[in-house]
Amino acid sequence: MIRYLILFFVLWLLYKLVFNFIIPVYQSTKQVRRQMSDIQEHMRQQFQQQQQAQQQAAHAEEQRTANKKVDKGDYLDFEEIK
Repeated sequence: MIRYLILFFVLWLLYKLVFNFIIPVYQSTKQVRRQMSDIQEHMRQQFQQQQQAQQQAAHAEEQRTANKKVDKGDYLDFEEIK
C-alpha cells in the first residue's frame, strides 16, 4: 500500500513538473526566440533602407557635381604686360 502511495506521489510530482514548469518554459523560450528573430528582421530591413537611401543620395550628389562641371575648352588665363 505504501509503495503505491509513493508511486502515486512520484507520478504526481512528475506530472506537476512537466505541465507546470517544463511546458511553460518551453513555450516562453519559443516565444522569445520568435520575437528576437522578428526584431532582427526589422533591424535588417531598416539597415537596408538606410543603405539604399545613402546610395541614392550619393548618386544624386554625383549627378549634381557632374552637371556643374562644364568643359570650358582650352582657356588660358593671361596677364597683360606693359
